[in-house]
Amino acid sequence: MTPTHGIGKICYLEIPTTDIGRSVSFYQSVFGWSTRQRGDGSTTFDDGVGEVSGAWVTNRPISATPGLLLYIMVDSIAASVEKIVANDGRIVEPFDPVRREAFALFADPDGNVLGLYQERQPSSKP
Repeated sequence: MTPTHGIGKICYLEIPTTDIGRSVSFYQSVFGWSTRQRGDGSTTFDDGVGEVSGAWVTNRPISATPGLLLYIMVDSIAASVEKIVANDGRIVEPFDPVRREAFALFADPDGNVLGLYQERQPSSKP
């Protein structure tokens, strides 16, 4: 699959980590991201649909208190929460069924806080 190209598209991110191998395992297990080694030796990833790529970096502080907050789209927040916890992540802000939008916040094993987003269907439960 070839990513969509266009001016203004978010295309690349860097995720701080203290252990690249642990981060690779977490994001592959929880979200199905694919990984590869670049020619410079860095470990990179592609999101679940091949539209956004990035790398884990060890020279940046962990984002435990988000300013800019990245959300990852999932089919089921409940299933994703189980995977996050099973892979040494933690839930920072659980899903709130009263809210119009279905989202939750989690921390990866390093403590980076990111969001989960699930599109609501008229009769679906997160």
